[in-house]
Amino acid sequence: MKYLTQRFLLIFFLTGITACKNNAHPEIIPLEATAFEATLDGQAIRLFTLQNTKGMACQITNYGGRVVSLWAPDREGRFEDIVLGYPDIQSYQTNKESYFGALIGRYGNRIAEGRFTLNDSLYVLATNNDGNHLHGGVKGYNQVVWESIQNDANMLTLRYRSPDGEEGYPGTLDIEVRYTLTEASELKISYKATTDKTTPVNLTHHSYFNLKGAGNGTILDHLLHIDADAFTPIKAGLIPTGEIAGVEGTPFDFRTPKPIGSDLNQTNSQLELGFGYDHNFVLNGSGLRKVARVSEPQSGRVLEVWTDEPGLQFYGGNFLDGSEIGKDNKSYAYRTAFCLETQHFPDSPNQEGFPTTLLHPGEVYTSTCIYKLTTE
Repeated sequence: MKYLTQRFLLIFFLTGITACKNNAHPEIIPLEATAFEATLDGQAIRLFTLQNTKGMACQITNYGGRVVSLWAPDREGRFEDIVLGYPDIQSYQTNKESYFGALIGRYGNRIAEGRFTLNDSLYVLATNNDGNHLHGGVKGYNQVVWESIQNDANMLTLRYRSPDGEEGYPGTLDIEVRYTLTEASELKISYKATTDKTTPVNLTHHSYFNLKGAGNGTILDHLLHIDADAFTPIKAGLIPTGEIAGVEGTPFDFRTPKPIGSDLNQTNSQLELGFGYDHNFVLNGSGLRKVARVSEPQSGRVLEVWTDEPGLQFYGGNFLDGSEIGKDNKSYAYRTAFCLETQHFPDSPNQEGFPTTLLHPGEVYTSTCIYKLTTE
């Protein structure tokens, strides 16, 4: 009887997943799972598909925790894949752009000169960006294979143990990241981590969005709102100066929605240093709240960003140059995507005035990022 009950539950669970998968909208053309089957360092790479009953779909590979596709409807109900990416695992491993859709760590963004002092000890990290440490180093979390468990049709859990000394960081970090495609049309990313030694932690997500559809033209006409009265100015190398500056009267004032490209041609030293927008915004409020909204007039798609983090990196696709050929053989040209990365501030381990990113033994690191899709 026990065996029959377990067998019945298994059949019921699989039938439920199959039924949910059949809710996918007919316009959605998922990537082939076989194109993502490979082995790296003895670990199996796979592609997972999440769906909700609204017809939305999201595909994620456990190689770097990458969101490789995210299908969302426009105001007429037509679906487009709105994140940049590649059609197969080989392209993610060999192409120049290594952060499309990736899970970033141990420290998202930059740490100046790849070094910091903690408890009177100097830690030297791998440097991979003009002498600075960027997005976790030479082999960040975007290039490792995560242990993966698909909990159900709309949820995927990834786990990774980052060993003591990896890329120069102190402490073994045990990480769990959960992706959920909710019935409210949200891609929810929940982070949790613990450590056995004090260490800086700053995990984030790096999808490149275009609400017209990936590879479908400029994002400069997208209307952007960021709920931030201040940002952190940068110096050469996109390293924060340590100052927190007001946005009022600058091209960085997105408190009222405006086209991303509206102020890009202003003479402004920060735009010159960042080659456009590539800056951390000091978010208003605390706790889980809506911090940004992007709308695309042609399609009517709207992307809201919710987080409990103090900062948001807005990057405007300044380094895309058309050389990357992605899904559907589309070229990803200059400023045809934007990133909104929820985070603590860049270079916080070297900036006493910034919120701390230190995680101590016995504590639990948590962070939440929600990308909510609607239309207008």
